[in-house]
Amino acid sequence: MRGARSAKWVASAIVVALAATACGGSDDDDSTSDGASDGNSGGGIVRVDGGEPQNPLIPSDTSEAYGGLVMDNIFSKLLEFDDSGEIELLAAESIEPNEDATVWTVTLNSGWTFHDGTDVTAQHYVNAWNWAANVDNNQSSSFWFADIAGYEDVHPEEGSPTAEEMSGLSVVDDLTFEIALSHPVSYYNYKLGYTPFTPLPDSFYDDPEGFGEAPVGNGPYRLDEWNHNTSIKLSTYEDYAGRNAAKNDGVEIIAYTGLDAAYQDLLSDNLDVIRQVDPKDLPVYETDLGDRAISQAYNGIQSIVPVKYGDWENVDPQVIQGISKAIDRETITQTVLNGSRTPADSFAPPGVLGYQEGADGGIAEYDPEAARDLVEAGGGVPNNEMVLQINGDGGHQEWAEAVCNSIIDALDIECTLDIKPDFDTDLEARAANEVQSFYRGGWLADYPLNANFMSELYHSRSSTNYGRFDNPEVDALFEQGDQAASLEETVTAYQEAEQVLWEEMPAIPLWFQNVNGGYSNNVENVAFDTAGMPILTEVTVK
Repeated sequence: MRGARSAKWVASAIVVALAATACGGSDDDDSTSDGASDGNSGGGIVRVDGGEPQNPLIPSDTSEAYGGLVMDNIFSKLLEFDDSGEIELLAAESIEPNEDATVWTVTLNSGWTFHDGTDVTAQHYVNAWNWAANVDNNQSSSFWFADIAGYEDVHPEEGSPTAEEMSGLSVVDDLTFEIALSHPVSYYNYKLGYTPFTPLPDSFYDDPEGFGEAPVGNGPYRLDEWNHNTSIKLSTYEDYAGRNAAKNDGVEIIAYTGLDAAYQDLLSDNLDVIRQVDPKDLPVYETDLGDRAISQAYNGIQSIVPVKYGDWENVDPQVIQGISKAIDRETITQTVLNGSRTPADSFAPPGVLGYQEGADGGIAEYDPEAARDLVEAGGGVPNNEMVLQINGDGGHQEWAEAVCNSIIDALDIECTLDIKPDFDTDLEARAANEVQSFYRGGWLADYPLNANFMSELYHSRSSTNYGRFDNPEVDALFEQGDQAASLEETVTAYQEAEQVLWEEMPAIPLWFQNVNGGYSNNVENVAFDTAGMPILTEVTVK
């Protein structure tokens, strides 16, 4: 779930479609030379729309947008990204590689504390990462630590003994630790801008289950109350040491069952920030909200993903290519979505390093005749029908119906929707391998590289690879990209891997995402980051 998370475009703004990954942070120019904040200004509580997190609130077990919205405000990362994708250090004073990028040395800023008042040290990072990587702890983001030397010892093959620690992590002193990798990774510092790489306090290990209900972080907000399926209340952490201290008194994240109800609350000023309006409100929200409406692109993509089990286990990629060409993206984005999306021609959005215009080679272009030819050449759609699973609380039904209708018209097959009541239920069905044929797959940037939109979704070991795509050639290409000698070579290697993805079709990219949201008359200085998540610390209450 998750980073490219802190760069902000300050505008009268807010955030995103309900995708699958973790979320935003922020950046503040009012800081002292040692990174400590000058303090808070403004006041009052900011109410933002959200939903029920899928998992307990532990950094290494949160990889979807609802949980990410919470985690990115109660935990601070080692680094963030500005709006051009450049790294900005936050909790770290420096992150330096050795000559071949196999050892990375992290030096922390001093003065940081957890919400329980205890000091944050290098040992807290090392302990947290060792715990998260350990197979016995069953963390959904454990694969993020796979580059570290000794990962195979804490995450061994089934039946082998499990070690307590990865050999690649070592504490130098209270504010310094080293990360030795099992192979070079030229962009490892980018990965460190994602949620699983945050620290945990000593109290976590006394009761991890209890911690997941009441986490203690190191971020600008502390968690006060989690009323499941209703709201999550955060208050400002007064002793926060980062440059992005909150400019309000706290945040209430309200769980809605649909975007329409959230929008009505916004219009009546009972909600302060809405991250995405319902498709049916797209034609009117800019008129309704005036200069409080926001429409801006961010680093996110919407796809539909075939599953590699059941009737679809051995479907020829040509069939998936044919379905892709049966979808009239241009018409759907202009009509149903009111021009608020851009048809996708790549697996990675334009705002990340390595985006390739026209990478699809025509596979994403609407052509019913070519679509039928490809489906026929690939052996046909199983049982001449497909089912698209979506979550009913995210404003997806209108466009999903349009996608199905386009496929029906072009291919003369049956296409129906399986609408889960909420995102949590949708994710549970994906994790349990209960998707019938396709699911809606959205992704927000965890870091602004093309690799994040490929390896984290389609590598066989990735926990967010819910389609269970497993291709040794693709895995090898991703790993070659990770081990390239420079960032530029890594990006190029992933561009080459993308060409294979268009041949193998682990997903059908639909369109690149836009923020289409707004804010109430109660607040000012609303901003959002390049991953489309709200920068809540910036918001001031009138």
